[in-house]
Amino acid sequence: MNAQSKTVDLSGKKRPGEALIVIFLIFAAGVSILTTVGIVFILGKESLPFFREVSLMEFFTKPRWQPQIHDFGILPLFTATFMTSLVAMIIALPAGLASAVYLSEYAPDKVRSVIKPVLEVLAGIPSVVYGFFALQIVTPILHNLFGSERVDIYNTLSAGLVMGILILPLISSMCEDALSSVPKSLREGAYALGATKLEVSTNIVIPAALSGISAAFIVGLSRAVGETMIVALAAGAGPALTLNPFKAAETMTGHIVRISGGDLSYDSIDYNSLFAIGLLLFVITLGLNILSRRLVKKYQEVYE
Repeated sequence: MNAQSKTVDLSGKKRPGEALIVIFLIFAAGVSILTTVGIVFILGKESLPFFREVSLMEFFTKPRWQPQIHDFGILPLFTATFMTSLVAMIIALPAGLASAVYLSEYAPDKVRSVIKPVLEVLAGIPSVVYGFFALQIVTPILHNLFGSERVDIYNTLSAGLVMGILILPLISSMCEDALSSVPKSLREGAYALGATKLEVSTNIVIPAALSGISAAFIVGLSRAVGETMIVALAAGAGPALTLNPFKAAETMTGHIVRISGGDLSYDSIDYNSLFAIGLLLFVITLGLNILSRRLVKKYQEVYE
């Protein structure tokens, strides 16, 4: 059988098609960078008039957010965001990691072919549907469990629980990718030493994939912090400084949704306050992404 020889261009010159692809990739990268720069510019430009009237000390330390009396303390909104995100991560982190371990190490191909599409369906459901689910299904369940006199109709616990369901597919998918990237030779070596499947999963695979798992957790947290419709529908519609998950409290994203739909005069302090909250959300998300990259770099394993 004669092998057909192929001509390989070793001159280093790019073909016309390759040049077009490179130009398109540069264009796509430039658009993403310019979009980010534009977002930062708009947030900074519109937030500057707000911070000229409200100091950073007042913004971060005042315990009330009441624009009617010129109180712009972010603590009530930040606390509610922290509460809902914390509840969501308590639900999503162990469930997401456990499902990823099962899919990666235990599940047969037939089972995996069923569970993966189900998780993808959960990820594709609009967040507004999750919001109504929290309000109409989860909150009545909490009323039955803890009593309607203790649990408000709008509460951060209900919103946080459903947010955990929302980000579960994201964390599960990213953790499974990290676990699947661990070389099979590590598993086979552990099995050769007499380790059980559980020992291999917990003592070999998970530590080896720690960088990817950490990144998945932080990306999930970023998703929880930026979630809007669930908290807007189920958490509450008034800023309240409380750590009680049974009480109503408005998050930063929920406040932006509620106020932006009202009759705000352009360039007023109320209008500019929305951009100040948006800038804080951007900084939080950026910080989480930087932390994620550093964790990946610190704990990344290199296999040869």
